[in-house]
Amino acid sequence: MPTTYLDFEKPIAELETKIAELESLSTTGEGPSISDELKKLKDKAAKQLKDTYSSLSPWRKTQVARHPERPHCTDFIEHLFDDFQELAGDRVFGNDEAVIGGLATFRGRSVMIMGHEKGRTTESRLRHNFGMAHPEGYRKAVRLMELADGFKLPVLSFVDTAGAFPGKAGEERGQAEAIARSTERCLTLDVPMVSLIIGEGGSGGAIAIAAANKVLMMEHSIYSVISPEGCASILYRDAAKARDAAEAMKITADDLLKLKVIDAIVKEPVGGAHRDPQRAISQAGRAIEKALGELENLSPAELKRQRRDRFYAIGREGLN
Repeated sequence: MPTTYLDFEKPIAELETKIAELESLSTTGEGPSISDELKKLKDKAAKQLKDTYSSLSPWRKTQVARHPERPHCTDFIEHLFDDFQELAGDRVFGNDEAVIGGLATFRGRSVMIMGHEKGRTTESRLRHNFGMAHPEGYRKAVRLMELADGFKLPVLSFVDTAGAFPGKAGEERGQAEAIARSTERCLTLDVPMVSLIIGEGGSGGAIAIAAANKVLMMEHSIYSVISPEGCASILYRDAAKARDAAEAMKITADDLLKLKVIDAIVKEPVGGAHRDPQRAISQAGRAIEKALGELENLSPAELKRQRRDRFYAIGREGLN
């Protein structure tokens, strides 16, 4: 049971709170037998949770993708990889903790991993800048990819950012160029690359480490060129219309699979990854392993060709 409920989960929260109260009474031995009532409430809560999450609107999916208890990049690293050795710094300016990465072992394979980290506590969110990378974060990503290429290691990336840092300091240090270089390096790798959208995949800040051979997406994550709030501010001159923008932008995994922007959807536990993080991470691990297996026998030239053809084909279906 999560400690934070989203606004549309209030009926579920009320049921689960009542269940917790009854369970507390049953363990203390106070009051009459309540096992039948407990079972009815649990069945009702489970059905309501399933019904709610089986028909989430794009805006509600956005809320779930941003849930504070959703597993972050560091959680995936901790549970999916062995022998993780973090590599810091871009060897030009400094170390950006919004992007973390390094060497690790994934189910018997040596790999290079990298991803956005938002942080969970107030202190860690500030340290990781809420997952919004500065130019040195993307230059770090390029450095890691160059190392992976040199040692013939597959690259795995975990995307979770509202977008690259939009402030003055980032622009002064070449944010656009850094994003472009990182995207280019993804596309020119001689080794397999698999990316997983684990929460928010926002703008160039996401694509900079997601221009991969295989792009996977957690069921309740989002992926778009701009946040719904940003889109609403531009199109409607009103950020409060983010719900309408989310509907129009086709940002959900189901929509993006139909548009062939992504290659596969990783199913989440009922109620979202934040309800059972370990199970969600385990399912993601199986999907990543499958994607890597489909790429491991391709030559460097074939990997680059597949990547190029994959991205050139987006939006071209039906055109002559």
